[in-house]
This record gives sequence, C-alpha cells and structure tokens, in this order.
Amino acid sequence: MYRPVVIAALLLLATSCASAPPPPTSDGSPQLIVLGIAQDAGVPQAGTKEHPGFEDPAWRRFATSLGLVHGERRWLIEATPDFKYQLHRLDRFAPVSGRPGLDGIVVTHAHVGHYAGLVMLGHEVMGSSRIPLLVMPKMADFLRSNGPWSQLVCRGNVELRVLRAGRTLALDESLTIEPFLVPHRDEFSETIGLVIRGPRQAVAFLPDIDSWEAWEADGDRLEALLARVDVAYLDATFFADGEIPGRDMSGFPHPFITTTMERLSALSPAERGKVRFIHLNHTNPALWPDTPARRRIESEGFRVATEGEILDL
Repeated sequence: MYRPVVIAALLLLATSCASAPPPPTSDGSPQLIVLGIAQDAGVPQAGTKEHPGFEDPAWRRFATSLGLVHGERRWLIEATPDFKYQLHRLDRFAPVSGRPGLDGIVVTHAHVGHYAGLVMLGHEVMGSSRIPLLVMPKMADFLRSNGPWSQLVCRGNVELRVLRAGRTLALDESLTIEPFLVPHRDEFSETIGLVIRGPRQAVAFLPDIDSWEAWEADGDRLEALLARVDVAYLDATFFADGEIPGRDMSGFPHPFITTTMERLSALSPAERGKVRFIHLNHTNPALWPDTPARRRIESEGFRVATEGEILDL
C-alpha cells in the first residue's frame, strides 16, 4: 500500500500535520487539544511490513486522545499506548510543574487503545500518586480485579472515581463532562462517549460505537447529539467497505465514514460542519491530506480531526 513511488509525492502533505501546536490563549480560558486521531494501534500499526512512518515521524499518527487545559490544570481523555508521547505534547502545549501534572484521566472503555497507557503511571515507570481516574462502574471493577491494573489501585498510583451515565461531573468551575452509554463490544466494560462543556463551547467525543442504528434502538440519535454541541469528534475507524482487501467488512463494529456522511447528508451545512472524524484505522485513506477520501469528506461539508488542533472551550 505504501510503495516507494508514492512516498515522495505524499511526503510534503504528511509533513504539514507535524508542526507543534500554538501556545494556550493568554486569557486563561479552557482549551481542548487533539493529541491523537488514529485507531487503538496508531499508525503505523505493529505487524505492518512496510510503512514510511517507521522512519519518518511525519507519517505517524498517535492513538485517539484529547487533552483539556485550564490554567495550571490538565486532564487527559484516554490513556493510549502512545501515552508518553502524548503527555510530552501536552507538556509542550501547556507546561506545568510536577510529574505527571495531571488532574485526572478519563477512560471511555476497556479496549487496548484507550487504557493501555495507564501502565506508565505505575511503579516501574512514573510511580504517580493518586491520579484521579474517571471511569464507569464496570470499568472500575475491571481495573480493581485484573492485573496489572489492580496494582495501580492498590499502590495508590491512581484513585478510581466512578462516573454515571447522564450525570454531569464538574472538573472545575469552568469545565464539565457528561458521559453517555453507547453500544460497542463491551467484553470487559461498558463504552461511553462524552459531552465536554466549557463557558463558550460544547464538544462531543465518541470514538467508538458499533453502529448508529444500534444506538438509535437504545433510544439515542446521532442527530440529537449534534444538536447539543458545537463540535463532534466521531468514530471514523474505516472509510468504506472494501478498505481491507479479502475481508468481509459488513460486520465490523464501526460505522463507515461514508455511512455517517450519508446519514447526515440532509442536515444543514452548519450541522454537518460540526463533525470532525477521529479514530482512523491505519488502513483508512482519509488519514492523509489531499487524498480522494479526504477531498470527498471535505466536499460534503465534514472534516477530519488533526493532531495538534485546538478548540477554545
């Protein structure tokens, strides 16, 4: 897929996404920074034989994660396998004293790309002290009952704080999160999305869901979520059927980007413009700028999230 003849042609496009983020706003208002946009395994993915990202950082994409910053306070949304790099990016964007300088970590569910980075808080690495870990009830039970995560709890590296679906939690006087349940392969824990609210904007974060139809059967609708927020980061794991040669993708537990765009095609340009696709698999052609997939997304009024993009909340 990544033959040398195409690498030179696309390298300049990939490099444009690798610049450092701008500094926080001078007025101290809360901000959100995108720290990763890829599916759990990042880009390139382990097992890939040839990929320019093994040699060139411009071709790498970290697993999906957000950072929240307000003054000297910082939170992570997801603890991914790229935790150390994403914490470093957060340090560059909003440096604070102390290590790790986190007021909390929110984990949406027990799939590897969303919680594996928690090991970095443990005795063998950072040896952190009582970092608030905001999770749902089943996720809390899973972490308490299974190693190595249980050691984080027993040693006091993290302090579990249980979220409740539909119940708003104040992170501070200007930032709140509201978790909501979504259907998604819940082998070890429930799966949630989040509505993150600041004084100026509300943001939805929904990186994993089986399908919009399954969620609608539970009484929820994507269109209703969009109506509540100003920006929505939505599951975009795969672009379209046929993306993975030789595999029947009809049963994959993610809505295709093309499916989501078709569903939302009748909405106003303003509503469609709220969508920023995130959590892209390493096979997803929409990862890269100026590809046919990316041009189609943008021509229909949607966007792909960019690592380092900032939202003033």
